[in-house]
Amino acid sequence: MQSSITRRHLFRLGLGSLGLFGAGGRLARLGLLNAQVSAPTTDYKAIVCVFLAGGNDSNNMVVPIQTGTQAYGSYQAIRGSSLSLPTATLAQFAATNGDVYGMHPALASLQALYQKNRLGVIANVGTLLQPMTKAQYAGGLAGIPKNLFSHADQQLQWQTLPGGTSGWGGRMADLIQPLNAPSTFPTGVSLTGNSLYLAGQTTTAATIANGGLGLEGSDGSAAANARDNAFQQILSFNAGWSLIQTLNQYTANGKQAGNVLTAALTGANGLQTVFPATGLGLQLQQVAQIMKVRASLGMSRQIFFVSQGGYDTHSNQLVQQLGLYAELAGALAAFDSATTELGLDGKVVAFTESEFGRTLQPSTSSGSDHAWGGHQLVLGSALKSADVYGTFPQLAIGGPDDISKRGVWLPSTSLDQYAATIASWFGVPDSALTTVFPNLANFATAKLGFLG
Repeated sequence: MQSSITRRHLFRLGLGSLGLFGAGGRLARLGLLNAQVSAPTTDYKAIVCVFLAGGNDSNNMVVPIQTGTQAYGSYQAIRGSSLSLPTATLAQFAATNGDVYGMHPALASLQALYQKNRLGVIANVGTLLQPMTKAQYAGGLAGIPKNLFSHADQQLQWQTLPGGTSGWGGRMADLIQPLNAPSTFPTGVSLTGNSLYLAGQTTTAATIANGGLGLEGSDGSAAANARDNAFQQILSFNAGWSLIQTLNQYTANGKQAGNVLTAALTGANGLQTVFPATGLGLQLQQVAQIMKVRASLGMSRQIFFVSQGGYDTHSNQLVQQLGLYAELAGALAAFDSATTELGLDGKVVAFTESEFGRTLQPSTSSGSDHAWGGHQLVLGSALKSADVYGTFPQLAIGGPDDISKRGVWLPSTSLDQYAATIASWFGVPDSALTTVFPNLANFATAKLGFLG
């Protein structure tokens, strides 16, 4: 069964990209919305999806050094000199059962957060319709998500879930939106363009385009004013065509959201936390800035989507991962500091997704190929404890977890379980979890218990 997203959802999603534009208070003069109510935010919670696009080779993100079932030598022997990391370079950490792992050396700042109970590892997560054994996979005796090794299909399924017809973040927003009333600011905000993840059935996300928070060119000049007035006339013109009228309405709604946000940001003090000037760093800085004005926006719940590309490492992977993981670690560490600065300890959870893991066995060009299960990171002091949750795969070619004889891990934890654990902490009631997560009922354990 393959996930699909309807034309209506894609239409809504595309229009969401018109929502917000650049920085400053320049949208306020459009006169679309003068003020926004302030609501108590003592019950505030936010989740931040960090999508690692391209298929993260998490075999190098978290390496077993000495566990109950395997040692570093298995990893080194299979990956060889082209992909393995020397044990002396790994940032070591221990699970609560005493197993010892190492993080990629570029993730050393995240190892420090692990030591402070602010980072957890969820092992071997992947898209699953139901529990599956290696024999069932080989015999085709259980439902297998279609096009497992396709970037486009698996990005869609990680954001909508197999069988979903809208984003699972959007479905959460549909349920949680009443908690933000009477605020009309969108619950979901993407900092990285259109997001399937935030496409809801009844709610529309806002998108901040091109790394900014204002309307480019709105400088108060006569030309800019004339342009804005003309744009307003276009939006209010009744063409008699339902498609055009719907487009105009979504555009107007997006400009309203932009006006609300820029009004809230105008005059707000900046953050003391210094973020790295990287793509992901700037996105997470903007998330923190929006969180800072949560009371002015009247928000009790917010869902954010950010992304980092470049993880399709078919060649020269060791060099590529140094830069990728350095950017990831720097951005996440700064974001964690910002949540503390904002007084949001225990109220924000950031988590990673990636469309699939990669083969343990190297490719011929010192890279790795598309696989299935992979490890994910969860960041925030809402963690129950720093630990490695779930079942780590046995690093053996042709072993019990390898479905391909190249080190393609059959997931031991489903995406539905991983996501439902986050959603439950966020406030989605147990009675609604199977509505948001269509495959959850097929698994004996709905929630993994990594959040307090």
